Amino acid sequence: MTAAPFRLTDRAAARIAELAPGAAALRVAVLAGGCSGFQYRFELDGAATADDMVVEQGGARVLIDPGSLDLLAGAELDYTDELMGSHFAVRNPNAKSACGCGTSFSPD
Repeated sequence: MTAAPFRLTDRAAARIAELAPGAAALRVAVLAGGCSGFQYRFELDGAATADDMVVEQGGARVLIDPGSLDLLAGAELDYTDELMGSHFAVRNPNAKSACGCGTSFSPD
């Protein structure tokens, strides 16, 4: 059995369902930039494109474009709500190094 290409924790799914009810979804993308070479971007999106991977769980929808999926293969999206703030966090097995802020990584 092969691992899912991208997973959501129950906490992430619950928060996405709150933020993007109905047909809206959270788009997760990887862009060039940041202090380590690549950075994650999260934004609400109303429509999937034909080549997006769509992950649905617990009333939540996540959209990932094919280019980003290459760098997110096997990753997991979590949501943390702590005293210092709340945020989505990606646990990415492809990230060989990351910056201190947790939003930038290098696959080398």
